Amino acid sequence: MPAFSQFPIPFWIAVFMAVGAGYWFWQQRHTGFGIPGMAVLGTLAVWYFGDALYNDYATMVLRFGADTLAMAWWQVVLFIGGFAVLVPPVHRSINRRWSQKSSEVLRFAAGREIEHPSFQRAIDRFLFSLILAWIPLMILALVRTDFDFTGLFFPWLGHKAEPWGRDRIGGGFDAILSLSHYVQVFMTASFGIIAGVSRNPRTKLIALFICAITMPFFLLDRTRNTILSTVLPGVLAWVFLGLRGHFVVRLALLVVAFFALESWLSFVIKSRGEGKNVAAFFAESQEGVAKTDIEKEDPTAEVDKTKHEGLNMFEELAWITTFIKAGNYTPNLGRRYFAEFVNPIPRVLWPNKPLIAIDYAKVRGFGGGTASSAGVVASVSTGMIGQGVTNFGRFFGPLASALLMALWAALLARQDLCARGEPARLLLYGLGLVLTFNLGRDITLLVLYPFFFGWLLFWWWSRYVRKTPRKVLSPRGGNQPHSPKPSQPEAREERQERPRSLRTVPFEDGLAESLLEPVTESSPATLVAPPVPKPMASLPELFDEDKEGGR
Repeated sequence: MPAFSQFPIPFWIAVFMAVGAGYWFWQQRHTGFGIPGMAVLGTLAVWYFGDALYNDYATMVLRFGADTLAMAWWQVVLFIGGFAVLVPPVHRSINRRWSQKSSEVLRFAAGREIEHPSFQRAIDRFLFSLILAWIPLMILALVRTDFDFTGLFFPWLGHKAEPWGRDRIGGGFDAILSLSHYVQVFMTASFGIIAGVSRNPRTKLIALFICAITMPFFLLDRTRNTILSTVLPGVLAWVFLGLRGHFVVRLALLVVAFFALESWLSFVIKSRGEGKNVAAFFAESQEGVAKTDIEKEDPTAEVDKTKHEGLNMFEELAWITTFIKAGNYTPNLGRRYFAEFVNPIPRVLWPNKPLIAIDYAKVRGFGGGTASSAGVVASVSTGMIGQGVTNFGRFFGPLASALLMALWAALLARQDLCARGEPARLLLYGLGLVLTFNLGRDITLLVLYPFFFGWLLFWWWSRYVRKTPRKVLSPRGGNQPHSPKPSQPEAREERQERPRSLRTVPFEDGLAESLLEPVTESSPATLVAPPVPKPMASLPELFDEDKEGGR
């Protein structure tokens, strides 16, 4: 733990602003953007404040100088202030239709609406749809691995298959392989959430069984991003939505889950340091080495193997500030953000598609790789604030990053406000909150692909698969079917040409029915003969009575 006297004034300003902004977002939790806002600030606290406290800050001072670190902390202050200011207007502009609604996630967590039969039936239907999409994906994975069932579903036996392996610079059908990988991440996380919130024993058992054969594929890999993305959504959904118990019990379970996950990630780092994934480390062999890129840190730095590597986004921000001050790196005026934005375009359609962060990796000292690896031995994560600095400099860069994170918070708020009666929205919301933590290393679609592909699957399912009208849960727990859209008023010419038909208007005294009877005694039948409690005399009889009375 460093001496707090080493931290400059902007560090304490950043801490004060983060605490104040977090408290304000907590007060706004019912508006939809409060919880995502706190998730972003929590991500900032881990990757930046946590770096300064967890790693050796005194060594940073010797390496970069106090002035450079103070300048980096001012950039953190800019990000916090810009994010807190930008979230409300961005939320109002994107979610204008739902701005008057309150958080559905908090309502589900506070009440027992999740146990409503309509919601549980929707979960059952969504599980069925997920299985229909998951089976073809697994068939493709088996074909790609020559039907290696053990490596795909039982990697703890010592061998892990790699159905979606590819080079850094893809080509041909590599875009489909990447898509398949991200869809698999989304589906695995979705099965975990369904297992956590379902009350149907059969649905829960099916979801747990699929989790048991799909999650080891990610747990025994060496990519921490996918481990968090697949495991945490289900755990959080079970603790906050599916578990019945006191808040203290939930908090204790979260603490246990945190330490278990922290221990497992430390084990993953240890096995990865020997060039193996966890499955191969179990078997003490080099089989099944993942083809994914190995995250590398500064080769000149001494790394404490008992600590997590990569928790150094503030240090990376200091490196970026140092390179810009020395003139070794010039902000690229948004070219890296553009490369992130066009990343979904397959390289087979755009062979010269821009590469992501390759220029900074070379400046950082990781050049010299092969052509298939874009000329670098490893890519370098710059952090969500440092990424903005590499694009637009030390002042506008943190504000650009704050704007992007405000857009992300508003997008998550939309899933929350529209989640009534839609389990898939809750799945997307939970997955998005977990992915927010991974955005601390870089604001990139490479992290958000599972969310967006899952959103695309939900849109397709709701538009083409679901045939019955959606029912939503009222605040009191009742069902309210969606009211159809009001039809357009007919034009005057159409109303005039339309054939008209007579209709009877019911009256309580039965006068309308009596007026439709013929004015002859020989034919007592009426044109419309609804049942009436007391038959009335026909008009001729009334006239005869009048005549007799007149006589």
